[in-house]
Amino acid sequence: MKISDNLQKNIAALKKMLESDDVKFKEVKAGNKKGCLVFASDVADKEALGTLIIRPLAALKGNISEKTLSKTILSPETATSSDINETAQKIVSGVSALFVEGINKAFLFGLKKFDKRTIAEPPTSTVIKGPREGFVESLAVNVSLMRRKLVSPDLCFKYLSVGKFSATQVAVCFINGIADEKLVNTLTEKIKHINIDAILDSSYISKFLGEHKTSLFKQIGNTEKPDILAAKILEGRVAILVDGSPIALTVPYLLIEDFQSPSDYYNSSYSATLARLIRLFAIILSLYLPAFYVAAQLFHLQYIPLSFLLTIVNSIKGIPLSPSFEMFFTLLIFEILNEASVRMPRYVGMVVSIVGGLVLGETAVNAGIISAPALMIIALSGICLYTVPELIQTFSLIRLLLLVIGGSFGAFGLLISSAFLLTYLVSFENYKTPLLAPFSPLITKDLKDGIYKGFMIEQSIRPLSLKNANKRRIEK
Repeated sequence: MKISDNLQKNIAALKKMLESDDVKFKEVKAGNKKGCLVFASDVADKEALGTLIIRPLAALKGNISEKTLSKTILSPETATSSDINETAQKIVSGVSALFVEGINKAFLFGLKKFDKRTIAEPPTSTVIKGPREGFVESLAVNVSLMRRKLVSPDLCFKYLSVGKFSATQVAVCFINGIADEKLVNTLTEKIKHINIDAILDSSYISKFLGEHKTSLFKQIGNTEKPDILAAKILEGRVAILVDGSPIALTVPYLLIEDFQSPSDYYNSSYSATLARLIRLFAIILSLYLPAFYVAAQLFHLQYIPLSFLLTIVNSIKGIPLSPSFEMFFTLLIFEILNEASVRMPRYVGMVVSIVGGLVLGETAVNAGIISAPALMIIALSGICLYTVPELIQTFSLIRLLLLVIGGSFGAFGLLISSAFLLTYLVSFENYKTPLLAPFSPLITKDLKDGIYKGFMIEQSIRPLSLKNANKRRIEK
């Protein structure tokens, strides 16, 4: 619906569309013409409206035109609209609109004022050395953090609006000249075609961007730190920032990313390599230790050292559950305690963890419900799983599946299932990027930032695992 040059008609149409009590209609005077300023009172910056809009308009004299209004208004962010529906959408997003009698356009001012969370270190990416600032829920603040990290005209943002009711602002972030142009266009088109009621978090966007809709494994990377995001887009990735979410998405995603910690790049290469080896060993231990323990008890007693076997036999005397059900029961207790500690208030959660882990575990062993080795193995497996926190959900399900297979088919079943899992991962691609790169396919130059963390001077070439327009990172 087009905006009319009749002020009363425009106001009547807006009042019909915007029935909410927080939308205010303030009559103003612009020279010898009547006007009306429309804004959402809890979102618009009312002080700035008075200083930059209402006061200059009141100073005008005589007959005025659209050109005169444009010169008089002092707002740094000004636009016009000829569509009443578009104007109404802008108003509820925080933009203020000015209608003047005899002018068939609305003047729009981006004078918004939101309460924002203070920039702080994100709880999921704590570091001993390195930057501690993290993203917040305001898109404008997050964009400013990226601008501060990368002071370059090549840093580009493409803004999109997604969600029928939320009209959430989404920014596609990339470095012009490094990011693959086809990838940028593909992601932009996919986001444009998302037709959903509301986007409340960046995780909503990630569900639509993954090419394998039912896959168990992650397909979209994420981070809460500007320095990490800057490093990733410098390698050729494309980032997606969503208003209302402190988590930025990155495409494409490699599995090795989650084995790399932010502190690896601020510490020595030797300590970073050792830390990555420990994480890899811990994940393998967490996935296979419960399954192999059950498989050995049921099918392969000869593989257990005699001294340890005697310890197990003594500990399982009187246990009413079979090895498989005992391990399942212990794992179930651990997962329940984990859920309770995460969802309860912080201080209560600490008490639940201590009481549940120590008192409940000790009582269960003394009561003869579970054995001490089973409790120790599940506790060790759970602790090892948290060395790679981004993959906890995926690896928890894989651990459970391996436990079922180990209890049903023994070590032979575990070997076959591991072969199937590895075959699946080797063939898995997302946006034409192999998930297991640079190990499969083997890209030797990218191994300098794989499990082995090479020295900075060795990484003069951007990762060949990713499609990027400019391969050179360090000029010799």
